[in-house]
Amino acid sequence: MNIETQCLHAGYSPKNTEPRVIPIVQSTTYVYDSTDDVAAVFDDPTKSLIYSRFENPTVMAVEEKIAALEGGIGAMCTSSGQAASLCSVLNICKAGDSIIASSAIYGGTINLFAVTFQRLGIECIFVDPDASLEELQKAVKPNTKAVFGETIANPALTVLDIEKFAELAHSNNIPLIIDNTFPTPVLCKPIQHGADIVVHSTSKYMDGHAVQVGGVIVDAGTFDWTNGKFPEFTEPDESYHGIIYTQAYGKAAYIVKARMQLMRDFGCYPAAQSAFYLNLGLETLPLRMKQYCENAKIVSEYLENNDKVESVNYPGLKSNRYYELAQKYMPDGCSGVISFVIKGGRNTAVKFMDSLKLASNEVHVADIRTCVLHPASATHRQLTDEQLVAAGINGGMIRLSVGLENVNDILDDLRQAFENI
Repeated sequence: MNIETQCLHAGYSPKNTEPRVIPIVQSTTYVYDSTDDVAAVFDDPTKSLIYSRFENPTVMAVEEKIAALEGGIGAMCTSSGQAASLCSVLNICKAGDSIIASSAIYGGTINLFAVTFQRLGIECIFVDPDASLEELQKAVKPNTKAVFGETIANPALTVLDIEKFAELAHSNNIPLIIDNTFPTPVLCKPIQHGADIVVHSTSKYMDGHAVQVGGVIVDAGTFDWTNGKFPEFTEPDESYHGIIYTQAYGKAAYIVKARMQLMRDFGCYPAAQSAFYLNLGLETLPLRMKQYCENAKIVSEYLENNDKVESVNYPGLKSNRYYELAQKYMPDGCSGVISFVIKGGRNTAVKFMDSLKLASNEVHVADIRTCVLHPASATHRQLTDEQLVAAGINGGMIRLSVGLENVNDILDDLRQAFENI
């Protein structure tokens, strides 16, 4: 099926007289005919359902759909995008390990990797995403277990050269984890370019309507966990009656381990109702992504020609430094998120944003409605000045998430706000 059809039909196929729409299974638990039946499921959790802390029929249908959209062999939904990033790494790393991450990623992820992981004994080395392969190789250590990057960085909008980072990871026998939140699989499929694991904040474009927070991890099923660097997959897991994940689950070892070990212990699984809402968003995702891109292209060109704007960062503009990379990885568009720097710095940026009437000033992005945010004051407030520079952020930067309103109404709102500064 093409992706438009997958968004409607993948993950759930009703049988005769069954509901057309994915049902909401609002239950914490499941009934078995015998004690032996329960024991059999604990021996092999892929046989049936155990408990809704880590699996639920409604959520599983959405997981199957997202895995199909990304071209993976399996997926696990989480309660937030941050939980997805957390579990994607902790499924591989333990105290004493190291990871490499692009410095141009979401501020919350930087804090997770640089502060919280450090407290857990996991080191994160941040690298310039535009550095050469030779320069990136210098960050690799014997204990490096993963490489992490964002397809389009939030909010710097740098475009990651996925194939370069895949070469870095695979030449060192470690997996590449890609956050594909902004493009979604409609605009980019990182697995096709060498990613081994894909994560999303489903709260953004996948949901699209700002009604529920969520995340997802997708396993490509392509990485060789038996290469000697990942004993957690090849040696008995004593916390789960000695199972060896690579032997029992083959290509699905990563995603099964994530569910049966991490989700079991952390319990950051979404509710069935949340998955139901997410599925509604997924059904219209291709239509929405097309319109987001069209609107953002027009708005970015308007901003680029505005004499009150110092610079515009949108990979869909031919003047953008990442235009060629964007054409390579996202030829059909670069989402609806634009960042631009307004002349006059922080105070002018704040005055401009407070003058907007149609666009909402909110801590969100990739909504169906146009919204704005001042990253230095909000999502990246916890970063040092040095980290802000590394993330491509200054005081005059505004993140504009172009919505699905008529583009002329969006432009009119921007014009009246510019008149007030």
